[in-house]
Amino acid sequence: MTHIFFSSHSASFSTASVAMLAGLCLHQTAWADNAWPANKQTTNAQVLAKSTIMPALKQKAPYSNSTPHSPNWGIFNTGKGVASGFGIIGGPGQPRWAEDWSDLAIMSPAKRRADWFNRLKYIPLTDNGDIWLSINGEERLRYIFENQPMMGTAGKTNANRVLLRNQYGADLHIGEHIRAYAEFLWGVAGGSNYYGYQTGVQRERLDLQQGILEVKGNLLGAKMGAIGGRQVFLDAPLSMQSSRDLTNAQQTWDGFRGYAVWKSFRMDLFDFMQTNKLPRNVFADGTNYNARMYGIYTSTALPNFTVMGQKSQIFADVFFIGYLFNGTPAAIPATTGTQSGSTRRDNVGSRIWGNVGPFNVSLTGVFQGGEFRPAASQGATRAVRAYAVNGVFGWTAKNLKSAPSFSLQADMFSGGSYHSKDGAVGTFATPYFPFPYYNDVTLALTSQNLIGVGPVITATPVPHLLLKLHVPVFWRESTQDAVYGTGKIYSWRNNLSGGFIGTTPQTQIAWNFAPHWTWTHDIAGFVASNGMRQAGAKDGAFYMQTMEFKF
Repeated sequence: MTHIFFSSHSASFSTASVAMLAGLCLHQTAWADNAWPANKQTTNAQVLAKSTIMPALKQKAPYSNSTPHSPNWGIFNTGKGVASGFGIIGGPGQPRWAEDWSDLAIMSPAKRRADWFNRLKYIPLTDNGDIWLSINGEERLRYIFENQPMMGTAGKTNANRVLLRNQYGADLHIGEHIRAYAEFLWGVAGGSNYYGYQTGVQRERLDLQQGILEVKGNLLGAKMGAIGGRQVFLDAPLSMQSSRDLTNAQQTWDGFRGYAVWKSFRMDLFDFMQTNKLPRNVFADGTNYNARMYGIYTSTALPNFTVMGQKSQIFADVFFIGYLFNGTPAAIPATTGTQSGSTRRDNVGSRIWGNVGPFNVSLTGVFQGGEFRPAASQGATRAVRAYAVNGVFGWTAKNLKSAPSFSLQADMFSGGSYHSKDGAVGTFATPYFPFPYYNDVTLALTSQNLIGVGPVITATPVPHLLLKLHVPVFWRESTQDAVYGTGKIYSWRNNLSGGFIGTTPQTQIAWNFAPHWTWTHDIAGFVASNGMRQAGAKDGAFYMQTMEFKF
């Protein structure tokens, strides 16, 4: 779900806010509004230099920061922090520990009192404010209706699901170099004709959702840090991995990441095991040692330039992401049924993205190597040779009142052949929950053996109201391969003719009707091709309503 956070600090959405929201949905952002000058000294920084309230806040970094409640990543604050690798920060962050509310220490009392919850965001624990605490919380009620979930294969019809998430965290800053964060979750799920609750990601008794210790500082001209513990990780292409926010429990990882951010280059090293959400007792979640993700992600901010009178910024990312996993996500289709085993996937890729004048661009290419090891006595080890190409090209009409954004999104995720028993596996694997809004909010399709093309339109016709329309049309990349859903391989094989799958038109209406409150409606439908209907797939309707309170 797209979260819009409104504070009484501002009276309406700005163009930059619209761009940020569109970017969360569409994996793109209008970057022209987000050029941060390298050495500009703000009024607050000048005031702070004379202040004794919080010496730790004095500007020692070489970069300026225009993103409220965010660490100062310089040019990597672009897109409300997306470029930093820590997710969007627009008031709340996607991971809440990515926020930095120390700017409240130098905010005028009148402005600080405008939002009651500011008293919880910066709580000094020492006289000079070098030790301070920030508290956050979220209450989210979600209702989902699906008349034919998973193209009619879920075993339920007219499924009604009701989800309630209670999530609260505390962020303790000890001086400039140490920070500890703990976040706790309680998830409740019910409804009628529901499904999918056995996975542990919807019904969650009180447990530690995130718990990290961060050590950071300035070294070799960079802002460096190491974060260990349980955490949300977002420094990967959205078509491959996301925070899994449709469910009550987000996808978290147990392990560490180390980061370094220079003026125009950053890098992220990470090694994680997936959190095991299946235990349902209080504080019972452990580590799933059967699912590992590790690698390195780098990003370079190329020199900015001007096109059509608008400042432009392009980023060049290069990454390696390794997967080790087994069980159901690692299975591959056979002529009948599936073949179980374990797999290693080596993803080597690059992404070029940013804005060229009024145009938003993003192009990602990934080669996926590795191997597939069948379960005992089920065959020989097979190599993996797969790939993905993803592109978005858009334009934002900033001079129009509603600041509409018009984009074309195209994706190709390679497929293989279920007839092959000893050749290379050609199906691109996405075991760790790709971003659902990127292609299909219903989760009926995922980023495997898939070609998708369609327009994406966003607009804010009135203040605090965001509209989005996405109409992707889908085909199988290989007609010798199966159709894939999120965590599912459909059983249709030889009785499935043609490559055309169908279309999934989807729209979203998100309304910030009061400070900290968002009411969102997601409406989608699946219209199957004739070949899919003949094989057994069913057309379906999807509706999701979300009421969220967040501070």
